[in-house]
Amino acid sequence: MPPELGGNGNGTNPEQLFAAAYAACFHSALRGLARQAGVDAGGSTVTAQVGVGPEGDMYGLAVTLVISIPGADQEQTRELAEAAHQRSPYSRATRGNISVELRVP
Repeated sequence: MPPELGGNGNGTNPEQLFAAAYAACFHSALRGLARQAGVDAGGSTVTAQVGVGPEGDMYGLAVTLVISIPGADQEQTRELAEAAHQRSPYSRATRGNISVELRVP
């Protein structure tokens, strides 16, 4: 359990597992769309940061996806990231349920 929820932070927590799965799924959608657009996404990365915090009298999740495609400029990367956010099963499953920020550095 994370320290914020009274745990010691040792080991893998559910948020880390969710982050790994979301990033992998999103990355797959991103690479497929890049391939269709003729963009080399061989060195691309997607990193998911998942936080948990209070939402009223309950707890909720917030996700930030950090997307990088070295073979594309920032605008093209953002367009592909937005399209992947529409296609990714994790994005579709969580839409309207949690906050998801797409970050293109």
